[in-house]
Amino acid sequence: MKTDRITLLALAAPVAIVFVAFFIVPLGKLFVMSGAGPLGWGAYSVALTEPRYWRSLASTVLLAGSVTAVTLVISGIAGVFLARTRFIGHSVLTSMLTLPLAFPGVVIGFMIIMLGGRQGLVPALSDALLGERWVFAYSIVGLFVGYVYFSIPRTILTVMAAAEKLDPRLEEAARSLGASSWRVVADVIVPALRPALVAAGAICFATAMGAFGTAFTLATKINVLPMVIYSEFTMQANIAMAAVLSFVLGFITWAALAVARSITGASVAAAA
Repeated sequence: MKTDRITLLALAAPVAIVFVAFFIVPLGKLFVMSGAGPLGWGAYSVALTEPRYWRSLASTVLLAGSVTAVTLVISGIAGVFLARTRFIGHSVLTSMLTLPLAFPGVVIGFMIIMLGGRQGLVPALSDALLGERWVFAYSIVGLFVGYVYFSIPRTILTVMAAAEKLDPRLEEAARSLGASSWRVVADVIVPALRPALVAAGAICFATAMGAFGTAFTLATKINVLPMVIYSEFTMQANIAMAAVLSFVLGFITWAALAVARSITGASVAAAA
């Protein structure tokens, strides 16, 4: 018994060291710093009531929510199709759809500039067709497109894995009872995919909440929380407020993951 206990402690020690060194200590230091500014612990109240911070928080949550919704619709349809349909080039198409996983946020931001920047493809086409250049790369629209682009691959993989496990006999039974194709989708396929969609959606939301590289590449004045934190820390030297906003962002992200975990009853991290 004593040997088993020593073995257990020996196995747990590396995990405990990593947890303390890379989680407890940094978060503890950040928390102390958040209350060390001129406003003290009242900085948390300011972060939630000051219009500039509040608008940034609202914009970030709305952006992350909209990115999640659009990503789930696109990836849900594409994932089920790819899981059930085999055709020439299927493997190549699947690999291409997951290619953005290899790109950092800076590269994705650069690609959005090539697409919707001042000299990008979309402005050139809109100028040729409508006589007006539609430049969207340096705004919240460009950020939305970039976030959807890198959120789709991991969501498609999750949906495909779940769709491959669906029992086709359930759909056949529903059709034999007179259900239309839409009712089969709404009453059979979507409920069966619900845990995967919730888990993938939570990861997508969390990623969009905290993504920085794409926003930084597109424009430093985009009003999302990661950019505000960067501005407070580097340009305003307001380290305490940057720490407060970091905790606010982290809490919202953690809450989304916790809710998803409680709904699915499984590890949300598996959707990544």
